[in-house]
Amino acid sequence: MELLQRSVLLAATLTTGLTAGLLTAYAISVMPALSGADDRTVVDVMQRINVAILNGWFGIVFGGALVFGALAILTHLSPGGQPSLPWIVVGVAGYVVTLAVTAAVNVPLNNALAAAGPPDRITDPAAVRAAFEPRWVTFNIIRTVSAVAGFAALLWAMLLDGPA
Repeated sequence: MELLQRSVLLAATLTTGLTAGLLTAYAISVMPALSGADDRTVVDVMQRINVAILNGWFGIVFGGALVFGALAILTHLSPGGQPSLPWIVVGVAGYVVTLAVTAAVNVPLNNALAAAGPPDRITDPAAVRAAFEPRWVTFNIIRTVSAVAGFAALLWAMLLDGPA
């Protein structure tokens, strides 16, 4: 049972950390870089990113963090898993906040951006950008913080579990 506990906690920590890293990259590099670009370029690039990111690897990481987190909670409910269990729950809760923000805010903004149509046919790219970028960036920072907090809690849980 100990090997299963450690394995799923490692998988939860890894996938949560990868998601936290992805979101952090947007917060500290992608979006600041795009802030200096013209409106049509921002719309074009974000539309392309939103299509490209929907792939199997992203699905494994993004969805895997929740699945492995839930499994880590379940496997740590048994005797011997108690010291790290509260931190696993905190870590998974942080990730659930990330998912909730993504579903409630970032994905609808991505969908609205896609619905604006091809960038070369948008008559007012400044308005499209203004409806997308400020709110998307703000909520990306919120979900980044929650993912990083979840990752940190899961790392702490791994430390509490001790060496293999």
